[in-house]
Amino acid sequence: MKNMILIAVLLSSTLLKAQQITVPDPNAPVVTFEKDTIDYGTIPHNANGYRYFIFTNTGKSPLIINYVTTSCGCLVASWPKRLIKPGQIDTIKAHYDTHRVGVFVKTMTMVSNANPTIHLLHITGKVLPDPPESTSK
Repeated sequence: MKNMILIAVLLSSTLLKAQQITVPDPNAPVVTFEKDTIDYGTIPHNANGYRYFIFTNTGKSPLIINYVTTSCGCLVASWPKRLIKPGQIDTIKAHYDTHRVGVFVKTMTMVSNANPTIHLLHITGKVLPDPPESTSK
């Protein structure tokens, strides 16, 4: 009898979990990035730190980007604050602080109403130090 009660409890909890699983909305916006990683390559100290992630809303509903966070304060993200219609192309701007010398690998996390709701974007590169001052006489 105890085994039957245990089986009933396990079965009912499994059914409850199955009911909590949601099916993605087929009409939801879908974000398609041209590329999700941008390699700055090797760049000079104080070089232009702006790069652009180009994307298209390939879904069936307007896209709303709630926010974009970055993995550190040396990377700043700017994103469209308006609705992005199906088929529309737009950009997320990344600005890396090129005063920081050395190799970098950073991440931006975009949260939106798209399916899936979270997208990870990456930047990589290397900032060279300033060349030493020449002491010519």
